[in-house]
Amino acid sequence: MAVISGIPALTAALRERNYRAFSIGNLLSHNGTWAQRTAVLWFTWEMTGSGFWLGLMAVADLLPVVFIGPLAGAIADRVNILTMIKITQVLAAIQSALLALLTFMGVMTPELLFALVLAHGIILSFNQPARLALVPHLVQRENLSAAIGINSMIFNSAKAIGPVIAGFLINGWGIGFAFVFNALSYVWFVGSLLFIRIANPRSGKARTPAREVPREIAEGFRYAMQHIGIARMLIVLSVVSIFGRPYMELLSGFADEVFSRGADGYSLMLSMTGIGSLVGGFWIAQRGQLVGLTSRVVLATLLLGLSLIGFAATNLYGVALVCLMISGFTVIIIGVGEQTLLQNAVDPKMRGRVMSLYGMIGRGAPAIGAIVMGTLAEFFGFQAPVIAGAVMLLGLWLWALPRRDAMAKSLEGD
Repeated sequence: MAVISGIPALTAALRERNYRAFSIGNLLSHNGTWAQRTAVLWFTWEMTGSGFWLGLMAVADLLPVVFIGPLAGAIADRVNILTMIKITQVLAAIQSALLALLTFMGVMTPELLFALVLAHGIILSFNQPARLALVPHLVQRENLSAAIGINSMIFNSAKAIGPVIAGFLINGWGIGFAFVFNALSYVWFVGSLLFIRIANPRSGKARTPAREVPREIAEGFRYAMQHIGIARMLIVLSVVSIFGRPYMELLSGFADEVFSRGADGYSLMLSMTGIGSLVGGFWIAQRGQLVGLTSRVVLATLLLGLSLIGFAATNLYGVALVCLMISGFTVIIIGVGEQTLLQNAVDPKMRGRVMSLYGMIGRGAPAIGAIVMGTLAEFFGFQAPVIAGAVMLLGLWLWALPRRDAMAKSLEGD
């Protein structure tokens, strides 16, 4: 089959009715998520002025997937994943509404905010494997790469637009309205899911006893570790997530202490990262092919390390914004490139469990890095920990370079 690339690759995916409904729901949902995430971190900084607390909020939001992700992946392989997504989205809407209510009442504390963010992290830990596993059910195989790229474009346009929405709502009406916006976005997404019509997307595992779940989790882990391409890609994802990705959780501290900017400056920094991610998502979506994608992911680890060194080493706000845009571009090339390669290479019977590992690392590892970097920032300032993490990324690039061809052979074939 001829490879479709460019704009036709994007339109081919969007012509598929189920995927189009899913994308329309994603569009507002991700904007709400990023608006809430921005508001939570700024609210945390206002209440505490502490890098440690910023890292702690990242732990609450991201780390639960480390413990829940494998179980959620096994569940996603045995239940109707569309129903699983609907349930978790309703629960997330309730969490956001409660967050808004307590903020309006003026009773919010850092500890209470931590508990609510933790609840959100637990809910999304069950949502993510199902959401990732659903996409191949919505498009034909030849449109999978473009569909994942479009998902990335939507997600990362939200990284650019969501913080701006949060800044507008915070400055105009107050932080609570950012949480209201997110609650409404979840309701919108659930509504869009009602238009999806697919056969019950679950495997034969649904007919096995529940007591087999621990064995199935171990089976999925062994499969991933024994697959040369998947195992090495998960190593790349782990190092990037721990040492490269956590700078996002520290941007409110950078905005205030390093660049002397307020909420507007902070939201602009997030938006520049989102713009870079949006460009990266568009580029990877319109490629329409897997050949050469492994090489792009490896190169992106080098560029991410260099851009983060440039960002953390400067006191010039304009230079920092440019570096953030580059870092956003490279992060999305790594994240979406890896997801596309994993979706292509994984045995369909293992998809939920392997993608739960992807989600577990992608969401959980940044929390570990964020709490470490946030704690170090208390003693050394915000710049030194980010530079140290960037140096680790350069080491990762040196490790991955000689292994690139073997990874490509394992991941890019049919």
